[in-house]
Amino acid sequence: MKSSRRTFLITSIGVASSLALSRQAFADAPKVSESDPTAVALGYKNDAAQVDKAKYAKYAAGQQCNNCQFFQGKPTDAWAPCPMFGGKQVSGKGWCSAYTKKA
Repeated sequence: MKSSRRTFLITSIGVASSLALSRQAFADAPKVSESDPTAVALGYKNDAAQVDKAKYAKYAAGQQCNNCQFFQGKPTDAWAPCPMFGGKQVSGKGWCSAYTKKA
């Protein structure tokens, strides 16, 4: 029993520290630039109000990164990683054509 408890505690501490380190790695991820080739291809803008509505008819008011299912942060985060941009951070107020409303 002691061995199981000890193993559990050691494993739990390891998992918790790994999660903390990965969270810090996300916070240190570079911010995506609007001139980044992927950003250009997806029509990414740091400010959703700047989206070319004629070119991206899919865009609708209220759509922005912080309410997209791909935004890997809290809705209140100013910047958070996005898998569409290889984990680079996107603006919470941004938008791209990969936008998919969070369920």
